[in-house]
Amino acid sequence: MKEKNMNITTEYHSLYQIQSDVAAVFVFQDKQLFQKSMKELSKPLSAQLTPIIKLEDFSGKEGQTCSLYTNDTLRTPRVLLVGLGEVKKISLEKLRRAAATAAKKAQTLKITSLAIEFPFLLTFSHSEVAQALVEGAVLSLYKFDKYLTKEKSEKNIETLKIFTSLSSIIKEVKKGVESGAIITSAVVHARNLSNAPGNEIYPETLANDAVQTAKKYKFKATVFDKRKIESLKMGGVLAVAKGSEKTPRFIVLEYNKSTKNKKNTIILVGKGVTFDTGGISLKPAAGMPEMKMDMSGAAAVIGTFQAVAELKLPIHLVGLIPSVENMPSGTAMKPGDIIRHYNGKTSEVDNTDAEGRLILADALSYASLYKPDLVIDLATLTGACVVALGNHAAGMLGNDEPTMNALKISGDATYERVCQLPLYDEYEKQIKSDVADVKNTGGRWAGTITAAWFLKKFIGDYKWVHCDIAGTAMLETPQEYIPKGGSGFGVRLLVDFLKGRK
Repeated sequence: MKEKNMNITTEYHSLYQIQSDVAAVFVFQDKQLFQKSMKELSKPLSAQLTPIIKLEDFSGKEGQTCSLYTNDTLRTPRVLLVGLGEVKKISLEKLRRAAATAAKKAQTLKITSLAIEFPFLLTFSHSEVAQALVEGAVLSLYKFDKYLTKEKSEKNIETLKIFTSLSSIIKEVKKGVESGAIITSAVVHARNLSNAPGNEIYPETLANDAVQTAKKYKFKATVFDKRKIESLKMGGVLAVAKGSEKTPRFIVLEYNKSTKNKKNTIILVGKGVTFDTGGISLKPAAGMPEMKMDMSGAAAVIGTFQAVAELKLPIHLVGLIPSVENMPSGTAMKPGDIIRHYNGKTSEVDNTDAEGRLILADALSYASLYKPDLVIDLATLTGACVVALGNHAAGMLGNDEPTMNALKISGDATYERVCQLPLYDEYEKQIKSDVADVKNTGGRWAGTITAAWFLKKFIGDYKWVHCDIAGTAMLETPQEYIPKGGSGFGVRLLVDFLKGRK
């Protein structure tokens, strides 16, 4: 998607008054509700509706669409009917998908403006519904096309209007639309970072983006260069970076530092491996181009800070992003090497392709300086998580059940779902080393859990949750409003979670 943002507004209009290239109207398939919708549309569209209803070309089933041309009674030339399915099965996710269906169908009509009629539902708050509509519509149209030089003939939707004729709800609808616009902009930013090639995004340029984002959205960004990282003795970051000509960075973000309730500091840690070849333990060539997205945890943290700052959430938030390139060379770390981390503990490198946990170990140790109430890390950490959960949920492990329960609720609400896995003591034995405090792999079995156990060795005296987003951050096949490639997973999840923090 181009950097030009879509113009997203709330309009106090009826279907007769709204002016747009296409107006999308949602229709339930339940008989009474369907008939009610058809009756309301009968005056401007009766000539076209009669055969459609008679032939059952459109019945309001989930995912169905029907494009109709209007007469002079409307100010929009087309009305797009979009099925919502059964009212008893409606959810915010179904609304997102319906809005995505409307937007993608409208896009094929080569138009520049789309209006979506707000569906009046008692199941959810009006702001929740409005936010879901914006999320589905905007995110479904995302394209990473900045490097395409060929002229494009198709038009792009530049304006999105959410409209309603109910004056009593317009304020809440507007609130949801504004939140949706802020959050989708942050998700797009995270997607753009993840999808950018390795010759564009590497530790230095990722840090530059964080600094520019902080300046624009008014939070603080501090970047540690290699010399500073060496002085801090962050052995994991330095070891992984040894094989690359690109020097490492350690990025520190901070929002709302002046908050009175400092003891409730929340820290977000994002894995920032801008390209992962596997190092000396080289990955196969097939699929390696996807490893430009091994910094998706870092991208999600930057995107979350952007949204939180623009939403002005009343929390104190710190972000820690260790950023490296993992490359094979004569200077690269080797299997069998022993690393001393920021907190003094040592780890044995059993496999150089298990590098993410090595840099996260330094960040999780460094987090203790802030005496945080809670630390959440996001990382594309293990292929084992993809094997276990596929592309539909992130693995979640940690030491605080209330936080994990809250994240699960936010995951269900945003459909960025998390699935809790156990951290039983028995798994710790798999990462025992004969020559160091811990080994960076635990063998073939339960790889997601043993990786989390490695991280647990480096946390301080704070609540901690680890999210393995390997399967959800990088998609091989597109979903309704999530493209192939970088998904921006984690931004909507974390923003929803942080909204609920007191």
